[in-house]
Amino acid sequence: MTQSLQQIIDALRAAAEPTRLRLLAICSEGELTVSEITHIVNQSQPRVSRHLKLLCNAGLLDRFREGHFVLYRAAPRGDTANLVDHILGMVDPQDEQMDVDRHRMEKIKAERARRAADFLRFNSEDWARLREADVADSEINRIIVDMIDTSDVGDLIDIGTGTGRMLKLLGRHAESAVGIDISPDMLAVARSNLHAAGLGKVMVRRADMYGLPYPDASFDTVTMDHVLYQADDPPRAVREAARILRPGGQLLLVEFAMRERDNGHQDNPGVSDDDLASWCHAANLDCDEFRHIDGQSFSVVLTVARKKRLERTAVA
Repeated sequence: MTQSLQQIIDALRAAAEPTRLRLLAICSEGELTVSEITHIVNQSQPRVSRHLKLLCNAGLLDRFREGHFVLYRAAPRGDTANLVDHILGMVDPQDEQMDVDRHRMEKIKAERARRAADFLRFNSEDWARLREADVADSEINRIIVDMIDTSDVGDLIDIGTGTGRMLKLLGRHAESAVGIDISPDMLAVARSNLHAAGLGKVMVRRADMYGLPYPDASFDTVTMDHVLYQADDPPRAVREAARILRPGGQLLLVEFAMRERDNGHQDNPGVSDDDLASWCHAANLDCDEFRHIDGQSFSVVLTVARKKRLERTAVA
């Protein structure tokens, strides 16, 4: 989709100012709050806010609210994103002012990483359980890449993104990528991890997995990583994932598997293959391949469900 001559002129005019060009470079690294941006450029918040507003009005930046915070990021895709990339590509990477900004940005990332680590260490039993599951992430990742078509990830959404693990694994293969989570604390963790991985164009947003703020058929790939085993209504969550999946799209599910103890009793938490198949079939998804990884304490099951492609009616 091309832009009008006036749109291009407005965008170039907005970027043609030293502070605004710095802001554009900073926000191309990922999602930042106003206070973080103010700290990096070392200017007053009212002045920074005026510049941010001009960049947003020109379509060069996106602005969104998350709880009490307002965050900014460079336009993630489309002709405007291409224009931003072209402008920033002409900037000397050794520019002294840009180098100072990058140094301050690294301090912001380090502080985010520290807060994220503190949150996980003191507040999340589920992530502690994952660390103790005796199933290596590398083995799970290997199977995911084997099961999913990484050449056809397209537009990706990770539901219940948590630490952003799926986005780190698949985000580089996607045309666009967004992770959603209901917890602002987990979004902060994911955002920190994505920044550290150099995935500044991958977005995270606060949303409820039972009512996603996206139209039908918005994504080519949907992932849910250790989400359903603790969900109040797993079938409803799968139906909502299927709703936003495009025909021919793929839904990747990674879950703790239900196991039996030696005495024959089921060892929870976990879901069975039959559970996953039932939920997917009820959402009109094809699901017939399962992979399992056994650890000492827990097992993991993976499956990829696919949405049927629309049948083309024959033309006489």
